[in-house]
Amino acid sequence: MGEVVAVDIKSPREIEQMRVACQMAAETLLLVGERIRPGMTTEEINTLVHEDTVRRGAFPAPLNYKKFPKSVCTSINDVVCHGIPGPRVLRVGDIVNVDVTTFYKGFYGDTSATFYIGTPSKEARRVTEVCRRALEIGIAQVKHNARLGDIGAAIQEYVEGEGCSVVRDFVGHGIGRKFHEDPQVHHFGKRGSGERIRAGMTFTIEPMVNLGGWEVEIDPIDNWTVTTRDGSLSAQFEHTLLVTQHGAEILTQRGKTLMRSENVATVYA
Repeated sequence: MGEVVAVDIKSPREIEQMRVACQMAAETLLLVGERIRPGMTTEEINTLVHEDTVRRGAFPAPLNYKKFPKSVCTSINDVVCHGIPGPRVLRVGDIVNVDVTTFYKGFYGDTSATFYIGTPSKEARRVTEVCRRALEIGIAQVKHNARLGDIGAAIQEYVEGEGCSVVRDFVGHGIGRKFHEDPQVHHFGKRGSGERIRAGMTFTIEPMVNLGGWEVEIDPIDNWTVTTRDGSLSAQFEHTLLVTQHGAEILTQRGKTLMRSENVATVYA
C-alpha cells in the first residue's frame, strides 16, 4: 500500500492561474540564458532575475523564504542546490544551475536549468546531459493512477546506468498556492511504491545528479549552500507539472531554445 498524503487537486481556474505564474518563470529563465556569460557575477544574475520578475508584476519567491537572502539560487560546479548569489565570477568551463521561482497573484511557478559557461569539459557535459535526460525520463512516468515511486525509480535506473548518482536529500514537491506542499517527489525509489498520482495534482520534478557519489553537505555558516561531499560536479533541471489523465502538462515549458544550455546539449548513449 502507498502512503496516504493529503494532496491539493487544482481546479480548472487554479490551473489557469498556475499556467501564468509558470510561464513567467520560464520566460525569466530564457532571459538568463540569453544574458549569462563568462565574467558575470552571480549577483548580476540575481539582479537580472529580480528585476525581470518585478517587471512582470510578480515577486521572486526565494527572497526571504526561510531567511534566504536573494531572489534566485545560483549553484556552480560542485554546488548541488541553494547556492546564494554574490561576488563569484563565472568562468569559462563552469556549469551553473539557475533556479527561478515566480509568485504571481497567489500562485507559484518553479523551474531551473543548468547552463554552460563557455566551452564545457567532457565531465561537465556528461553530468549535465545525464541530468537533462533524467528529468525527461521522470516526466514520462507521470500520468493519472501511476505511483510517485515510478518517477524516482525511472530516474535512478537511468542515472546510475550512466555511472552517475542521484542526490537523495532533496526532492521535488507539490506546488500551487504554497511554494512547497505535498507530495514529496523523490528522484530515487522503487516502481509501484508511494502515493498514487492523480489528475489535477501539480508538482515539480527536479533531479540533482552528481558525477561522483550522491552524498551532500550543507554549509554550516550560511545554512543553505549544498555541495557534493566528494567535490564532484553536480547538475540540476526542474519543471513544474500538471498531472493529466494521460500524462503530464509541463507548465514551465519554454517557448524557444534555452541558450547556453539546450543549444549546446550533447546526447549520451
